[in-house]
Amino acid sequence: MYTIRCVNKIAPIGLDIFDPKQFEMNNDDANPAGIMVRSAKLHDMELPGSLLAIARAGAGTNNIPLDKCAEKGIVVFNTPGANANAVRELAVCALFLSSRDIDGGIRWARDLEGDDVAAQVEKGKTAFVGPEILGKTLGVVGLGAIGVGVANAAHHLGMKVLGFDPYISVDAAWGLSRNVSRYHDLNKLLAECDYISLNLPLNTYTKHMINSVTLSLVKPGVRILNFARAELVNDDDIVTALESGSVARYVTDFPTPRINKHPKVVPIPHLGASTPESEDNCAVMAAHELSDYLMFGNIKNSVNYPDVEMSKGDGIRLCVAHKNVPQMLQRISTFMGETNINIDNMVNKSKNDYAYTMLDTTSEISDKLIESLMAVEGIIKVRVLR
Repeated sequence: MYTIRCVNKIAPIGLDIFDPKQFEMNNDDANPAGIMVRSAKLHDMELPGSLLAIARAGAGTNNIPLDKCAEKGIVVFNTPGANANAVRELAVCALFLSSRDIDGGIRWARDLEGDDVAAQVEKGKTAFVGPEILGKTLGVVGLGAIGVGVANAAHHLGMKVLGFDPYISVDAAWGLSRNVSRYHDLNKLLAECDYISLNLPLNTYTKHMINSVTLSLVKPGVRILNFARAELVNDDDIVTALESGSVARYVTDFPTPRINKHPKVVPIPHLGASTPESEDNCAVMAAHELSDYLMFGNIKNSVNYPDVEMSKGDGIRLCVAHKNVPQMLQRISTFMGETNINIDNMVNKSKNDYAYTMLDTTSEISDKLIESLMAVEGIIKVRVLR
């Protein structure tokens, strides 16, 4: 029986995935096998020795200590694409919010008083005029599930769409409209766009990618949409660009103190994935990932360990999380051979500094073998699934 602890409220449709014969839901358990989380920060949480995996019902994992988990053999999952449609719809909405001052117009109209509101509207509406998006050029930076959705939707709305993603996946490429022009030079894309949509992950290379240098390349009056991560954009530099007029409007799902009050910023309170459908999709996906790993050792959509999947037969499965170092497979195989264990199936994959090996056998695996494996330098965690 595996104990699952939810540190945030998780949609019931996701929790229903866990077979009650195999899993117990207990949010007060200090020693769970698995954790389900959404936005709660786990960096200061003491990770118990019992913990095997954490499933984040969402894409971002900044709230989870990934390196610390990897060092302890704790596999961290996320749910890429589960909230893609919700974010795509809001990004499409942002195209219109950035073009026509709908937000400012609504706030102005709410403050109108008197019996001549209609007359005041007709007199004052010119202050909120903005261009149509038909025929304009949108640059989509990042062509994952969300970026592809935004690009395809914009094409159907009559926009010319340019895409940039040097690491586009095969699946994403298949889903991208052939009418989207793929650029290999980000600077060239920035110079041609009337609108720019940021849809890429935050990492060392993408932090503050929109800065004074890249903003000096944009077409005057460009409109920038950020529904990915706040830190992709340098706040000081975007404010300078807004005040100079080189950027006409900045719509972001991540308000910060520096930009929140600026009249040319449309701050949205992180509503990208805030739909019941998205929460359900993320919960279901995270539960499937966590259940499959705990019961069968399979890894899919991990952010700190490689994806490794292998169908399990009726025998015994040995799962080994280890450092990605030379001769590790040889050491594992040697111990298996010395104890007369025949390997029926084996798979090994690595991701950066860490690797994961699964072995299937019909022979019994002794506690002594497990102890011998754990004594090998570089082996982090050993699990036996029967």
